[in-house]
Amino acid sequence: MKDDDTDPLFIEALEWLARMQDDQVSASERARFAEWISASPAHADAYERAEQLWDRFEIVKPEYQRLRRSRALSRRSVVLGGLAALAAAGGYWALPAGLLADHVTDIGERRAFALPDGSAVELGSYSALSVLYTDGERRLILHRGQAFFTVAADTARPFVVEAAAGTIQALGTRFDVKFSERDVTVTVIEHSVRVTPSGSVPVTVEEGWQVSYDPRGATSPRPIDVEAVQAWRRDRIVFEDVPLRRVLRELERYRRGKIILMDDTVGDIPVTAIFDTKEANGALAVIAETLPVRVVDAAGFVAIVSRR
Repeated sequence: MKDDDTDPLFIEALEWLARMQDDQVSASERARFAEWISASPAHADAYERAEQLWDRFEIVKPEYQRLRRSRALSRRSVVLGGLAALAAAGGYWALPAGLLADHVTDIGERRAFALPDGSAVELGSYSALSVLYTDGERRLILHRGQAFFTVAADTARPFVVEAAAGTIQALGTRFDVKFSERDVTVTVIEHSVRVTPSGSVPVTVEEGWQVSYDPRGATSPRPIDVEAVQAWRRDRIVFEDVPLRRVLRELERYRRGKIILMDDTVGDIPVTAIFDTKEANGALAVIAETLPVRVVDAAGFVAIVSRR
């Protein structure tokens, strides 16, 4: 039997549970649910497990009800979001980050869309974003990946992006946020933003500057080539004297297989290059040709990089 967090049938059962919790569920949806649950004993078993999981989390139900009434959660994320938040705190069960998102991109995909207030978002490869708008705030959660934001003016409702252990508040702006493992990098293209890492004082970042933060705190703002930062929006990634380990980590976002660095000493080799994001395997071939490393690609599932 698969673990619950990777069992597609269990995830489907959770989504049905989310729909059935909605007091505006239609009669046709109830009929489709009845058809789904009666189609197989496995469906009924998965739904029972989903209900049991929800019943374990009585403590979050009042908050779930509040969010549902305010429509701060999309219907799909109502139950899934509540479960994931508490499960993470209790260490019981964790959903993949992207599962909770309102907007998701696949590996190598870019997607642009408008938000309800007229703001615009462009999501990069393998990214996930949730939209939690209320009457008093426009909050978005970047679960993973990269996003470019063009913010519509609304002084009554702050525009806040949450990424890892920190927030980025727009001060009338266009800006880029990249969430890679534990690190978040914020680049301001126009105007400024206020970056607040958890447990740290806010940092105002101006146009043409960049700051990064992780659980330990934030770096000092630094000037940056904003065109290079935005290259991913044109299916390019630009590296200038970037350590190989960071290059490989970035390329991994654009291919389906893992990239494993076997020799940490070669990870410090500086790389200056421009790669096509749609040709990540070709980028690995160029790295193997130009650097003292060997790349063994096992049928696209995993690429092993070692010293040559």
